[in-house]
Amino acid sequence: MDDQRTAATPDEDVVELLLHRHGEIRNLFDEVRTTEGDARREAFGRLVRLLAVHETAEEELVHPLARTTVPGGEGVVADRLAEERRAKEALAQLEELGPGEPRFLPLLDTLRRAVLEHARAEERYEFVKLAQETDPATRQSLAAAIRAAETVAPTRPHPGVESASAGSMAAVVDRVRDAVRRASAGSG
Repeated sequence: MDDQRTAATPDEDVVELLLHRHGEIRNLFDEVRTTEGDARREAFGRLVRLLAVHETAEEELVHPLARTTVPGGEGVVADRLAEERRAKEALAQLEELGPGEPRFLPLLDTLRRAVLEHARAEERYEFVKLAQETDPATRQSLAAAIRAAETVAPTRPHPGVESASAGSMAAVVDRVRDAVRRASAGSG
């Protein structure tokens, strides 16, 4: 194979990294939809975590840059934050219901449509313009910052929490809860 691709990898450019995350989210929605029982529950847990971590990283790093860099950035970011808040509310409702409930799949499908529409809007109105308005070094630094933020972001949806300080406390609580659940699962 003579693949001499020069495009940035997800580790090198924030736009490519975010597009890659959107692809992972789409795939997880499909996995949750097409599995059953414990496999669905496990896939849904990964989806919840990925969405929570991804949105937090965007809220803390991407949106602030877009506000000041993208033409009309304030409005673009306000629209994305409203979509993210609604998605967090739906995700929290799904998490409360659980994958075994009859209303789970219809609500999941509604959330999937909203999240994919949100992702398309980000890609079109935010990511493309960030790529045009920023230099490669800035995009590389932001990709590194995104990866770092993802390691400490909340792992559950917290509707109404869009600030770094409130998100930090939520992240601590989520990560302690995750550790307790892992420990309990390992001892049972």
